[in-house]
Amino acid sequence: MREAGEKIACLTCYDASFALIEDRAGVDVVLIGDSLGMVIQGQNATTAVTVADIAYHSRCVAPYLKRAFLVADLPFLSFATRERALDASQRLMQEGGAKMVKLEGGREQADIVEYLSVRGVPVCAHLGLQPQLIHKLGAFKVQGREDAAAEAMLKDARILEEAGADMLLLECVPSSLGKRITEASQVPVIGIGAGPNVSGQILVLHDILNISPMVTIGRKPRFVQNFMAGAPDIESAIRAYVQAVKSGAYPAPAHCF
Repeated sequence: MREAGEKIACLTCYDASFALIEDRAGVDVVLIGDSLGMVIQGQNATTAVTVADIAYHSRCVAPYLKRAFLVADLPFLSFATRERALDASQRLMQEGGAKMVKLEGGREQADIVEYLSVRGVPVCAHLGLQPQLIHKLGAFKVQGREDAAAEAMLKDARILEEAGADMLLLECVPSSLGKRITEASQVPVIGIGAGPNVSGQILVLHDILNISPMVTIGRKPRFVQNFMAGAPDIESAIRAYVQAVKSGAYPAPAHCF
């Protein structure tokens, strides 16, 4: 899809019912995100989510995907060492049925990425805003605005790809930086608040249905669009999201930094 220039439509999922709908609606990549800590468990951050949580929800979703590619998050500190990362990845792939794991972090994670990759674990590296670092960052905010930070992220992307990352995810970065990283990468680059010039887009399922806690308390992220507006049912809303990603209608300038 990347080579053909077809945009990749990605969405989070946490249970069997939505797995069936998302697969039928044409979602290309399904992510068992640690966002479940906020939208399923009611936490105010993702840090409480465990490997067991991700494995459980992945196991609920995997049997119902006929075409979509399943990615599972490595949660907070589950990849602090190479051994822990390998153990967690084994659980998510064997117990959960995931086809790829995702981990947050820049060049400091290159050793982990390489260690997993040479052992047959496909890895998606997550750059930009890293929700697992929220207690360190202090707030959810755009990353890579300054020239030095942008250059560092561009280098991080290159190092992680060279280490064996098969996909990159960029969260909350300026559109110009999303474009630069995508042009410099040989692997798919998926964006969430990273502008239109990436290989594909991902959003949280509950956000596009306008039912997440962030939406209902009035803290909707700038990059979120309510696809339930005007849709007769949930599947139609998800189909509308997929079509908007494929056509380039989403993200619009209003969703970008």
